[in-house]
Amino acid sequence: MNNLFHLAFPVKDLETSRKFYGEVLGCEEGRSSNEWIDFNLFGHQIVAHLAPEAAGVRHKNEVDADHVPVPHFGIVLPMDEFVNFAENLKTKGVEFIIEPKIRFRGETGEQATMFFSIRAETRSNLKRLRIFRRFSQNN
Repeated sequence: MNNLFHLAFPVKDLETSRKFYGEVLGCEEGRSSNEWIDFNLFGHQIVAHLAPEAAGVRHKNEVDADHVPVPHFGIVLPMDEFVNFAENLKTKGVEFIIEPKIRFRGETGEQATMFFSIRAETRSNLKRLRIFRRFSQNN
């Protein structure tokens, strides 16, 4: 059974979010109001809620020598989709926080990962999205 998820997250600016998730990431837009926008992210429902005071990075943790922004969210993709998605983002000039790479190579939990952001009005307002492909002995 494939379970879908719903994720609501704060953003500083709805129009910037609409352009990034819709035009850059290619997410289909669903319902919206002057306070939120629904998007389809690879079949999952994500909702950008206007909440400027709550938006932005709160912390960074070191993971495999990278400073991973918190909070963040992402989706697991098949490797070919991961590679194509990363190339598409590069073509569109997306700024990577952590460039696409293989993390924990040869270890349990090996994964392809990348982190990128959308810019709103200020440098301090960055939204993070992590896309990764986890490898296991069963793949």
